[in-house]
Amino acid sequence: MEFIKEETEDMKIEETFSVKHEDTEEQTDLMALKEASHELNEREEEKEHYDKHHDFMIGERLTQAKKSSSQKRAQKTGTKSYFTCQQCGKSFDQHTNLQVHLRVHTRESPFTCQQCGKSFTHEENLQVHTRIHTGEKPYTCQQCGKSFTVKGNLKVHMRIHTGEKPHTCKQCGKSFSQKGILKDHMRIHTGEKPYTCQECGQSFTVKGNLIVHMRNHTGESPFACKQCGKSFTGKGNLEIHMRIHTGEKPFICQQCGQSFTHKGNLEIHMRIHTGEKPFTCQQCGQSFTHKGNLKVHMRTHTGEKPYTCTLCGNGFTRELNLRKHMNTHTQDLSSNGCVRK
Repeated sequence: MEFIKEETEDMKIEETFSVKHEDTEEQTDLMALKEASHELNEREEEKEHYDKHHDFMIGERLTQAKKSSSQKRAQKTGTKSYFTCQQCGKSFDQHTNLQVHLRVHTRESPFTCQQCGKSFTHEENLQVHTRIHTGEKPYTCQQCGKSFTVKGNLKVHMRIHTGEKPHTCKQCGKSFSQKGILKDHMRIHTGEKPYTCQECGQSFTVKGNLIVHMRNHTGESPFACKQCGKSFTGKGNLEIHMRIHTGEKPFICQQCGQSFTHKGNLEIHMRIHTGEKPFTCQQCGQSFTHKGNLKVHMRTHTGEKPYTCTLCGNGFTRELNLRKHMNTHTQDLSSNGCVRK
């Protein structure tokens, strides 16, 4: 029978993507992790920049501004700075400036947010922080209209439009727009995965990936399609899903012009042109272009037939073969030998 013969053959390209559909959620999750990772990286980078550096930088700018102003006054009056920090050696001409500076060393944070309790070393930092609660975003990109609470975030954002990527990996030469993203990238070379799931032990290089991964355990799917109601764990998953409704296929093969909704599908398709077959059966040595094909092929060794006809009980290794078989039931059941169970 035709459908049995096809059991041992590698899948045609259209079947490749049919099988790939079985792994779509797995691949989509992976792609979504990458896309969500980029988005969450950006958020984490802004938060890290804000929490770890912003407070210090604003304080130092204020101190330096006051120091510069004091130095100018000192040049006019002929006096010199004489309040010196015993920890780092910086000098100030006013005792109040030295007191403010010392908070860098003591970690004193006398300015507290009345809404969430977070504390800051400088009043100006508290004022910036309150924008999180008020929603105020005074710094707006003139090219796309996106707004930010902190001027530094707008500066980083502008690199999207300018294409500037000032942070370069010394090992592979890849460049990034943000220092934090470069730091995350370096873990690819070091193998470091500092973010570990407490439920299953899986580790990640980026905190954002762990956040998305945890939704697999909690069952949370916060991103819902407004057209069909299907929900997803990551924003990237939803964006990919929406292409089903829009018909968008942004990934185009430069050799034959075929288009795809997923970047991963294009990468798999390219193996038709390159002849690459990276997935090899350890039992017989046969190779395949896609992991799903290898998975189906392994059933010839294990005897597994997960697709069962509900009318006659016949089992099949592939869903395609079951669909072909079901067509026989549209004819007279008595003429094809199938017995209803």
